[in-house]
Amino acid sequence: MEQHQPSVFIYPTHAEAEQAIRILDRAGFDIKQLSIIGKGYHSEEHPVGFYTTGEKIKTWGGVGAFWGGLWGLLFAPAVFLLPGVGLVAMAGPVVTTLVSALEGAVVVGGVSAIAAALSKLGVKKADAVEYESALKADKYVLLVHGSAEQQEKASSILSNAEAWKSA
Repeated sequence: MEQHQPSVFIYPTHAEAEQAIRILDRAGFDIKQLSIIGKGYHSEEHPVGFYTTGEKIKTWGGVGAFWGGLWGLLFAPAVFLLPGVGLVAMAGPVVTTLVSALEGAVVVGGVSAIAAALSKLGVKKADAVEYESALKADKYVLLVHGSAEQQEKASSILSNAEAWKSA
């Protein structure tokens, strides 16, 4: 199956990002084709820490329930402290790409680890920088990986859900 540049959706709150993932899940979309990235913790929410139990990461703190719920749905949960961005939680295929970018010293040309990982996934450099800026502004970035058909299906599901919500 041919891999395409992922479709990217930016959500201003963790509630909206989680709702999008749950809508896709309920519609039968393969959620293993999703990645989520977000800082997830604002200064007033004071996370206390992270720990693992099996394949899940548990958290204590403000939006711990958000990440804890997603850890049960998406694979490869991880938390990184990235220079210039801060504490970033993520899950999905983007995690292995970020680790690969870091291990392979792909972080060159003035781009951050996040931008390098997104670029490695096929996201245009200018777009990767825009998505990184969204993360710095405490937004959530949802990536849909897979074939053009799978991405179109996800876009259609999310746009229909948004149209229904707005009506």
